[in-house]
Amino acid sequence: MKYTVEKYWRRMVKSLNKGKLYICPTPIGNLEDITLRVLRILKEVDTIAAEDTRHTINLLRHFDIQKPLTSYHEHNEKNKSQYLLNKLLEGETIALVSDAGMPGISDPGEVLVKACIEHDIPLEILPGATAGILALVASGLPTRRFAFEGFLERDKKKRRERLEKIKLEDRSLIFYEAPHRVIDTLQDMMDIFGDRKAVLARELTKRYEEFIRGSLKEVYQYLQENPPKGEMVLLCEGISLEEEVRREREVFEHLTIKEHILTFIEEGLEKKEAIKKVAKVRKIPKSDVYKESIDL
Repeated sequence: MKYTVEKYWRRMVKSLNKGKLYICPTPIGNLEDITLRVLRILKEVDTIAAEDTRHTINLLRHFDIQKPLTSYHEHNEKNKSQYLLNKLLEGETIALVSDAGMPGISDPGEVLVKACIEHDIPLEILPGATAGILALVASGLPTRRFAFEGFLERDKKKRRERLEKIKLEDRSLIFYEAPHRVIDTLQDMMDIFGDRKAVLARELTKRYEEFIRGSLKEVYQYLQENPPKGEMVLLCEGISLEEEVRREREVFEHLTIKEHILTFIEEGLEKKEAIKKVAKVRKIPKSDVYKESIDL
């Protein structure tokens, strides 16, 4: 009876204060990459929500951590978010982990984070391993500005539509891809992007870590001879200034200079900037473009 009363009051005290959600990144391969802070939080929280409990239990056993586990994956994310939200509102603390890397980055987590923000529930994001950033830094491609695309659509038509939308992106591009789809993705990239610099990073931080550097065509040819295996990050350089100008010239070569200026103005450029850009794309003197713009 005494235990029951004490347990009741502990629950009552917890319910007076909202709990807290911890986003805990886990190693993408090498278990030594987990941080001391993540280990401490995993030992302190009431519950651990895991993308795959079978995978996470091995991690916990390795570090001698014994905590209740509950599943939280892409197939139950919406419904389970409400369940976890209720636990947090009752005052429990929860750690969210994915199979590898940062939860919420191409893994479940976004829905639960939004729910916590909407309900004013404290959350804490811990730093840790992220495959895309690791691969970018080691790629040799420009790192000052980049765009993370994650996994492309599995459907070929939708995948190519997305690549068409970003083909003029000038930042380095980061993709995640599965071994059984990477060759088809590379083919689509060559068709739409042309033959740009590319890097395929596989099995990062693991025993057989490998970086395949070259052009999209060279990476494609390498995988034709060496069947792809393991977790992969595919990186591609953004469009070069020369390529951007060439593509724009092809698009606008059927327009008159005046029509060309108007096109850029309609896109939001000031008249002066539109004149400058037309001269650059057409490789003609700016004065010639200006003459055509006088009556606009």
